[in-house]
Parts: sequence; structure tokens; C-alpha cells
Amino acid sequence: MKMYLISDNIDTLTGMRLAGVDGVVVHERQELRSALETAMNDRSVGIILLTEKFGREFPELINEIKLERTMPLLIEIPDRHGTGRKKDFITSYVNEAIGLKL
Repeated sequence: MKMYLISDNIDTLTGMRLAGVDGVVVHERQELRSALETAMNDRSVGIILLTEKFGREFPELINEIKLERTMPLLIEIPDRHGTGRKKDFITSYVNEAIGLKL
């Protein structure tokens, strides 16, 4: 199975292509939906990489797909500007999940 990138900027796509990952650049909600449907219908794609911007701008679309489908796996990655998450986002995520402060 292969990875496929759906990015909001050409720089991230260029970097991932150097690593052997194909993809597409989209900007609008309908373009994102179309790109996701195309990638999900390709049986050779096991992981879809999305830039974090899409998760922030279209959370209902991303969550809908994550909840309804088991394959392919959707993963949000930071783009060239870095992540929009806090430094300790993993620790706070674990704290919320199990209710213990680490």
C-alpha cells in the first residue's frame, strides 16, 4: 500500500514527492472532498496524508470520513509553517484520555 498527500501548498507536495509520495494541492472544500474521494477509491492507497490546515478549516468533513471508514488511514501532518499544536499536545491528549496528569 502507498501513501497519498493532499496538501494546501506546493512546498509540502514537492517535499513529499522527493520522498516518493504522490499527491495533489487543493484549496477549496469541494476540491478537498473530490481529492479525498479519489484517494479513498484507489485501493492501492493505504494512508492519506493531509496538512493540518484542512483539519482546522474542515473538521466536520475530516471527522466524518475518519468515523465512517477504516481504510485508508487519514493522518494530519504539519506543513512548512510548522504545527498549530501546543508543544505538549501529546501529553495533554494522554491526560484527557486517561484522566491522569503525567
